[in-house]
Amino acid sequence: MASEAEFRKAKPADKPYKITDGGGLHLFVSTAGGKSWRYRYEFGGKEKLLTLGQYPVMGLADARKARDEAKGVLREGRDPSIAKKQRRILSAQQATETFEVVAREWHTVNKSRWTEVHQADILESLVRDAFPAIGAYPVRDVTVADVLAVLRDIEARGANETARRVRQRISNVFSFAIAAGMADRNPADTVAGAMAPVVRGRQPAITDLLEARKIMPKCEAMPAHPLTKLAHRLLALTVVRPGVILNLPWSELPPGADTWVIPAARMKLAKHIKQAGQRDHVVPLTRQAKEVIEAARTMSGLGPYVFPNYRNAHRPMTEGAMRLMLTKAGFQDEHVAHGWRSTFSTVMNELYPGDRHIIDLMLAHKAKDEVEAAYNRALHLGRRAELAQLWADLICHGLQPAANLLPAR
Repeated sequence: MASEAEFRKAKPADKPYKITDGGGLHLFVSTAGGKSWRYRYEFGGKEKLLTLGQYPVMGLADARKARDEAKGVLREGRDPSIAKKQRRILSAQQATETFEVVAREWHTVNKSRWTEVHQADILESLVRDAFPAIGAYPVRDVTVADVLAVLRDIEARGANETARRVRQRISNVFSFAIAAGMADRNPADTVAGAMAPVVRGRQPAITDLLEARKIMPKCEAMPAHPLTKLAHRLLALTVVRPGVILNLPWSELPPGADTWVIPAARMKLAKHIKQAGQRDHVVPLTRQAKEVIEAARTMSGLGPYVFPNYRNAHRPMTEGAMRLMLTKAGFQDEHVAHGWRSTFSTVMNELYPGDRHIIDLMLAHKAKDEVEAAYNRALHLGRRAELAQLWADLICHGLQPAANLLPAR
């Protein structure tokens, strides 16, 4: 066996030569002075050479270890050269099988099961929260600590519910990767017990009328985009779910319309009901709601969405825009965008207890009676319009005109 010093001092010669170490290992020295470790072995009755690495990047101890590993492959009846090529191919494959690539493949395979809105929500959450941190990692190399760091960042925003949803989506990606042979374990399953708790219950909402009247003036005094303020006001007036407002296309609001018909496909319903199209929701448009719509039309009327994303007019506004405005106005943990539905239900049921079933209809709540659910969706439009206007007059008391929210000409 040669010494480390002998290998280090080896100089190039007129012809390439080798310095033997033993057990089939030798250092090959080229005429240009390049040095590489090689392992000589026999396989299938033929002598073969396997290059293990370059010297001095690979030292003597590592070269001997690589030789012993190659001998182990031989004892298993496999060719070390072929095994090395297979490892190289696998390594290259794993480098392309990043978390983002696998997650997008999982999304493509499964998206037919989801509504378009849910498809977009799932992908957007991964793009926003997971891909920047672990998207470039080979999916096989993502650790529990990596996943937990992603979730901790979401929890730091106070979005514990979102963190839970993102964890479940990451877990689904890993389950897909394991089934496809691209991963061996699911680190997202392990972190569930380390996550911050979610307080279950109703969305925070101010249900006292006098206190609720203070919400919009405070929000509209905040530095925010005019369309964010208009979206929030229309949400309070129509008491639909925030996602319905944020994804509202101009095609649903023709000029001069007295009602807004929301297709079943855009409502929070089971997918088979959405596809059947039998649960369109009719919203009477009050005088104040029409003012908001016409004010928005002057800003976004030429685009696809009533309330577009301020960075990209061909994408809808995010709920974070309204949430940030409410937070700046001092309503964090007191009132959220979705909370207007509770405010409306509480106030109007107290004032008009005999109209409980109509109020539920205005909120698109599922009727307890199946016959009513099937045939009563579009009834009581006259009374619904009256109640909508009564609510608008109550909640908009003292508010400035919607047109005043527009930027100065």
